[in-house]
Amino acid sequence: MDQLKKCTVVGGGAMGRQIALNSAIYAYQVAVCEPVEAVRQDLRAWEASYLAGRIAKGRMTEEDVFGIKSRFLVTENLEDACRDADIVIEAIIEQEDAKRDVLGKISQMVRPDTLIATNSSFMVSSLFKDDVVHPERLANLHYFMPALVMKLVEVVRGEHTSQETIDRLMAFGRSVGKTPVLVRRECDGFIVNNVLKAIKEEAYRLVTEGICTVEDLDTAVELGLGHPMGPFKLDDMSGIDVRCQVLKRRLQETGVKSYGYDMIEKLCRQGRYGKKTGHGFYDYES
Repeated sequence: MDQLKKCTVVGGGAMGRQIALNSAIYAYQVAVCEPVEAVRQDLRAWEASYLAGRIAKGRMTEEDVFGIKSRFLVTENLEDACRDADIVIEAIIEQEDAKRDVLGKISQMVRPDTLIATNSSFMVSSLFKDDVVHPERLANLHYFMPALVMKLVEVVRGEHTSQETIDRLMAFGRSVGKTPVLVRRECDGFIVNNVLKAIKEEAYRLVTEGICTVEDLDTAVELGLGHPMGPFKLDDMSGIDVRCQVLKRRLQETGVKSYGYDMIEKLCRQGRYGKKTGHGFYDYES
């Protein structure tokens, strides 16, 4: 992995900032591109708070943190962020047109051998292969929230993706402290989300039919199955808006309305997107 030295992350939201800081912790030069000033300010405040907390808990030294900060750049300019990048990870909003636009621009700004990955959990990279110059270096690299903590990444092979790209992405995952698993061909949801889909469908059914409350279901799953968090807390963590987009897409493609669709849509209408807005199934402002 000596040839990979600079990692660019496009998108400074909850997922992108964690992917970026995780890479900086593992000695990569990192540039985060985020066009929204308020998000950039929040990102910088979050970075400072997180690293200060590592020092306070004895997890890092001041020297460690100085080195990480020196390797961590936040910019609004995509071209500046992509300059000299060895790998670019897209982590913007889960909207196909937006991803299509930014991935196409990235591919024209970087070297032909620069790896391009989308972190999307349900949009496969083949959707964008015709928009990307040299699509053989394009694939999904799916992190899990919270990306600083979760050890798993899914590397997803598209028909357009070269074996060299897969090998390099697997190696990159290991180089940033993750355990990569290979999804050998594209499918909606990859591995983990397909298993989780069955659990969530039952969870939403039980709550919708009045069998139990959201809180009791999460408690039962955490204490009875040993999951670190229940499915409703997990949706709050990953974003109710993201969940809503997945369910709407599933409805359009299959004509089947999933359990919980109405609950999720109502929360979105209320602006309750989960932890990132302070409210979702649970309230977090306190």
